[in-house]
Amino acid sequence: MLSMTEVIATHTALSDDDTAWLVGLVDQWGMLSDLAFSDLILWVPDEDDNVFWAAAQCRPTTGPTALEDDVVGEEIAYDPESLVIEAYLSQEICATSGNKLHAGIPVDVHAVPILRGERAIGVVELHTNRMGVRAPGALEDAYLETATLLMRMVSVCQFPTPGDTPVPWGTPRVGDGSLLINPDGVVTFASPNAMSAFRRLGWGGDLLGDRLSAILTSFRQGRREPVEEVASPLLAPQRVRETELETLAGAIRVRSQPLWSEEEPAGWFVTCRDVTDLRTRERELVTKDATIREIHHRVKNNLQTVAALLRLQARRSSSEEASHALADAQKRVAAIAVVHEILSQGFDTSVSFDEVADRLMTMVRDVATTRTKVTMSRIGSFGNIPADVATNLSLVFTEVVQNALEHGLGDRPGHVVVTAGQADSMLSVEVRNDGASLPPDFELASTRSLGLSIVITLVADLHGTFEIEPGPGGEGTTARIEIPLD
Repeated sequence: MLSMTEVIATHTALSDDDTAWLVGLVDQWGMLSDLAFSDLILWVPDEDDNVFWAAAQCRPTTGPTALEDDVVGEEIAYDPESLVIEAYLSQEICATSGNKLHAGIPVDVHAVPILRGERAIGVVELHTNRMGVRAPGALEDAYLETATLLMRMVSVCQFPTPGDTPVPWGTPRVGDGSLLINPDGVVTFASPNAMSAFRRLGWGGDLLGDRLSAILTSFRQGRREPVEEVASPLLAPQRVRETELETLAGAIRVRSQPLWSEEEPAGWFVTCRDVTDLRTRERELVTKDATIREIHHRVKNNLQTVAALLRLQARRSSSEEASHALADAQKRVAAIAVVHEILSQGFDTSVSFDEVADRLMTMVRDVATTRTKVTMSRIGSFGNIPADVATNLSLVFTEVVQNALEHGLGDRPGHVVVTAGQADSMLSVEVRNDGASLPPDFELASTRSLGLSIVITLVADLHGTFEIEPGPGGEGTTARIEIPLD
């Protein structure tokens, strides 16, 4: 099925400005659909204005649909009895005189021309399923009264309000709760859901006959926390306002839509939604995230303390072998601490490992090379690594880089190049040096090196592969690590 912009671009001569206006209308016409209990179809004129194309369609959430099938992409051609063509040519809102049967269902139809300047750029057609219309009541009367005003506003491009951008996942809809406010700011209608939402905040009145500004002022005394900035008034004559009201008892999200009749302000239609439970869950998540960050921070501090103790013990050891072993253990603990330090700085469950790798390379070089000049560089990116993989990977990476420095280069100057990248959920890392090559009888499976044994074990735990081989031309060594990340 073609998109709205594809239909307009393919069949019409509308300008980019006209198209942008129609796109903005369709983004917000769900309010009109719900208030009118009607399906909406946007018809746009072909270059031949006796032909119209259905560019968009909307169904109500407050009542049954009148149109079972999608009609986007269909056309109306040369039909003198079409209400759409009548509204387009007359530039007046048109309606059927009685219930028209559609697939055996009585349907009322309205056609609203969209006038920009002296011309119509489209027609909104409303189809109301009369079999599903509820018995008249205060709610139904308020909805239909507001729908009539909105139809007129759509016709003269007063709806949607220019510059208004609703939040799709947060903006309250008609059925969530609604109020009608007269031009003096007094509530003339409040739906049951709206009354429940305001009472959740602590309002004890009935809303009807109360001034909305006085209600909002009373809530400021029960705010959860002080607010320094001056908030814009909710009821603005020329602009849509959307805000959140919160007290110690609860929270609601509120949106006010200015209403106009001809050129005179007719009040506001306000929708609201109780978001107390949602905000409570959000605060719980923030608290949990903060707790996790604090845990990582404390683990990092403890590991750094252990690393410092190992370094102190290594310096005081009289045995050279014990001193080297303690120094190696200190580097391994410090490598794990780097990962927890990165995790303590954000809420993500993954680690941007480039920063970890660069810090580990610097740490290993500073400790391992004291008499020679060694250059180290990284090509490519490790990308984001899951937190449960990052800890083992940091140890593996530290051991491989240290092995390249101490056994590959030894006391000689040289280069260590780390190449990393991700493809198809697989991390590939290559650590290459231009020092001494591997001994002819070297076998990885039978190595007695503690560092390489650690690498083999940890890579196997990550379901990856590790291999080490002579570099190109027999110079230096190349270690390769591949780890699945899915």
